[in-house]
Amino acid sequence: MKLVNPAMEFAAAFASYYKDFATNDVENAAYYAAGKINFPDYIENLSNAANGINLREGYVPCNHYWLINNRSILGVIRIRHNINTAFLALEGGHIGYDIAPAFRGLGYGKTMLKLALPKAKSLGINQALITADEDNMASRKIIEANGGQLENIIMGKVFANPLARYWVSCNQVCS
Repeated sequence: MKLVNPAMEFAAAFASYYKDFATNDVENAAYYAAGKINFPDYIENLSNAANGINLREGYVPCNHYWLINNRSILGVIRIRHNINTAFLALEGGHIGYDIAPAFRGLGYGKTMLKLALPKAKSLGINQALITADEDNMASRKIIEANGGQLENIIMGKVFANPLARYWVSCNQVCS
């Protein structure tokens, strides 16, 4: 199991990943729809995002990684290079992630975040802000298992629901 950069060689795996979301987590499937519509453009856009090219207003450079095992995409994690916008500093944080519905509850989220922390460190992030819906106990356990320290619970402004805000050291190795 490892984190990889999105690439054309994973087209079939991405199609399965998207189908899993479209069938079992429709609300979040929309986030990946562009990859279903035009995979080559999607890969190029993810590469551009990592390099800060053609960013939409309010967006910051962001690396995307796919957690793969046996050529299946188990999850996706995004590492924003900074949180220099009001939204990211309050609600979005440095790191966001999704586990494919078929692979949830199996510990992959914990592993994926553990593998991502050194990548965040290599981007100059010593302490990563990671947020989760207050009632998303699965995500909160992933963050806490990787050393996350709860700072506070706030009411989101863009996503008007309670959010748990955690800080995670990118300098440590967690079990």
